[in-house]
Amino acid sequence: MDKVCAVFGGSRGIGRAVAQLLAHKGYRVAVLARNLDMAQAAAGELGGGHFAFSCDVAKERDVQNAFEEMGKNLGPVNFLVNAAGINRDSLLVRAKSEDMLSQLHTNLLGPMLTCKAAIKTMIQQQGGSIVNIGSIIGLKGNSGQSVYSASKGGLVGFSRALAKEVARKKIRVNVVAPGFVHTDMTKDLKEEHLKKNIPLGRFGEPIDVAHAVVFLLESPYVTGHVLVVDGGLQLVI
Repeated sequence: MDKVCAVFGGSRGIGRAVAQLLAHKGYRVAVLARNLDMAQAAAGELGGGHFAFSCDVAKERDVQNAFEEMGKNLGPVNFLVNAAGINRDSLLVRAKSEDMLSQLHTNLLGPMLTCKAAIKTMIQQQGGSIVNIGSIIGLKGNSGQSVYSASKGGLVGFSRALAKEVARKKIRVNVVAPGFVHTDMTKDLKEEHLKKNIPLGRFGEPIDVAHAVVFLLESPYVTGHVLVVDGGLQLVI
C-alpha cells in the first residue's frame, strides 16, 4: 500500500518542511493550501508523483472536495498533517470578532473537518495516522494571544479525545507543539530578546518540527501524545 499523506497548510513554513521530508522518505504527498499557486510551487519542489490542491480548511465542502480529488489522483489518504494556522494577536478587549472567529475556524474547526474526512478513509484502510500542529502557546498561554491560545489549546483536547475514539480502528492521533520557529508568524518578533529565554539559544527551524511530525506519524504505539518542540522553552516559562 502506498503511503499517501495530505499536508494541509503545506505551501509554507512548517507544513512545507513536512511535505519535503515526507517526499524524501518515499511518501506520496498532497500539498493543500488556500492559494493554489503557492501549493503548486511547493508541490513542484517535491518531484514527480505529488499533487497540489486548493482548500480552505474552514469550509467543509472544500475539505470534502479535496479528499475526493486526492483519492482520484493519489489514492486513499492514510496519513494526515494539519499545519494550516493563523494568528491575529491582540489583547482580548481590543480583539475584533472577525479575527477571533477566523482563528477558531482555521486553527480548530479546520482540523476537525479534515480529521472527520480522513477518518472515513482510514477506517476503510484499517488504519492511519494523524498529526495536528499545535503550539506551546496553547499549553502555556501568552498575553495578547488569548484567542490563539484557546484555538491551539482546544486542538490538544480535541486530538486527545479523538485518539480515544479511533484507537480501536488502528488510527493514531498526536500533536506537535512548537515553540518559536522561523516562519511567517514569527518574522516580526524580537528574536534576539526572546532567544535569551530558550535553553538551546536559538529559534527552531521548520525542519526541526518536521522531524518530530514524521516521528509521530510513523510511531506505531504512540497516540494521544503532545510532543513539545521548543528548544527547552517550556522549562523556563
